[in-house]
Amino acid sequence: MQISSGAAVPARGTLEVMRSGSGAVGAFAGLGVLCVAVSVVLFGVLHVVPPSAGLDWSSRTISQYALLSNGWMFDVATLLLAAGSFAVLVALHRAALVRRAAAAALLLWVAGLVGVVWFEKHNWSTGPSMSGDIHRAASLVAFLSLPAGALLAALPWLRAGRTRPAARLVALGGVVSLLCFAPILWALLSEPWTGVRWWRAIPLGGVERLLGLAEVATVLLLARWAVRATRRSEVSSSSR
Repeated sequence: MQISSGAAVPARGTLEVMRSGSGAVGAFAGLGVLCVAVSVVLFGVLHVVPPSAGLDWSSRTISQYALLSNGWMFDVATLLLAAGSFAVLVALHRAALVRRAAAAALLLWVAGLVGVVWFEKHNWSTGPSMSGDIHRAASLVAFLSLPAGALLAALPWLRAGRTRPAARLVALGGVVSLLCFAPILWALLSEPWTGVRWWRAIPLGGVERLLGLAEVATVLLLARWAVRATRRSEVSSSSR
């Protein structure tokens, strides 16, 4: 540290280290956003090109695309989302914004996405399979782990001045994602007394797509939070 006019200011080397750390956070966050953006484009393309465009998006789940001839696009899109999410997690870690529980939940989100690709869903034209059961479990883990991770990451920072607004948006993303999952939970729990199979009780495909959009938005909010937190920390330190 150098002393000037009785006030302590960061030495040049300290500022360079901080800027280097901020640059790394920005690089990982940017890579994550790029991967997620390409992923969203590929998912969108699946809705407009044949043969996947022929699926009823309101009732058929997104992973149904994997069973079609252009299903490779679903696999690539999902793996890009997983890779982008992992890059964002690295950015959050380097920005010192996530604790162990939040990091573990976000890692489960990434692992769940990989599991969705690795284990193919049930192909009902040939009957149920063990792979399909694992696929369903991986989907459930992914859908619930991301909002849990976002909330666990954001809650400790909701009263911290420098990151409070961005943390609140992340928490909001987590809450909205859980609300989007609520119809699926209701369909599962109500099946015993309604007699309607849970995947028929709601427009499952539409609900899943809405949930997916909410969770993609949450990943992007996490990336934004990491970048803004490091920039504010750098500005705060350089102005002392």
